[in-house]
Amino acid sequence: MAASDTPVPVPLKLLPDAIHQAVKPGTALLRLETTQSRQGVLDGAWWPRSRDVATELPALITALTGHLGPITRVGLDATAWQDIPTRLVIDDQVVRLDSDPVGDDTVLITRGHNDHFALLVVPPDTTADAAREAMARAVRADNITQAAQILIAPTPDPADA
Repeated sequence: MAASDTPVPVPLKLLPDAIHQAVKPGTALLRLETTQSRQGVLDGAWWPRSRDVATELPALITALTGHLGPITRVGLDATAWQDIPTRLVIDDQVVRLDSDPVGDDTVLITRGHNDHFALLVVPPDTTADAAREAMARAVRADNITQAAQILIAPTPDPADA
């Protein structure tokens, strides 16, 4: 292999602190990257303003569609949302909604037939500092912590590791 053929390592890109400080209810933080191996459990985080799925989901789907293309299906935790319809029409696109009583603090987004993205759902009544911390953990590429644990566990201090 020639020296010019040697792959160049890509540095981990972290969101600037200013972005995390600007996070407020209604925000989604996403880590959208193509990787050959998927180490992280979650692809991002969403902090809705309320538990009304018909009010909250359209803005998320519109934002995701701009990055991912058409979203065909959304899986929701039935215990976390009020009155989940079986489908919504968002931006002239029918999005099917599946509800599951699992209670795993996530929303599953499906693009096409096989592309799935898991987002941590930060409860609407979460304090701003706790929400920012949870969302920052969720978007880390090396995160292996399940959503429910992120929401209740304190962030480990890197100096303690």
